[in-house]
Amino acid sequence: MSDFLRQFAQSFAGLNKHNLHRLDSLYSQDISFSDPLHQVHGISALNAYFAELYSNVRQLHFDFHGFDHVAEGEGYLRWTMSFCHPRLAGGQQIQVQGCSHLLWHDKVYRHRDYFDAGALLYEHLPVLGRLVRWLKGRMA
Repeated sequence: MSDFLRQFAQSFAGLNKHNLHRLDSLYSQDISFSDPLHQVHGISALNAYFAELYSNVRQLHFDFHGFDHVAEGEGYLRWTMSFCHPRLAGGQQIQVQGCSHLLWHDKVYRHRDYFDAGALLYEHLPVLGRLVRWLKGRMA
């Protein structure tokens, strides 16, 4: 298991709205970050993205449960994200599983998250959620 991945996961899990300045120690200035809903380039844009993310939730926590070192400077982290948003699922906790593909030298310069956007967002919207859950059930 990669010491870099373990250290990154520990530092990332410790992030909150009060210490986002620590992103500079994890990511390079030219970071390219993407997930199914967003694409962000540069450390200032990443800071702004995370600040908005943390300001819209009551709680946000990552539990990392897998570290896969693929090659020098490349690996995957498997995680479960738990969060509460006042306008989703009646403010109740939502959990989403996903993984992150990271590329790094001394800091991460490419971070791509993979997760089910329906499980994160769409299933928890009042009208659309019912439709998405019905469609997922029909396809299963």
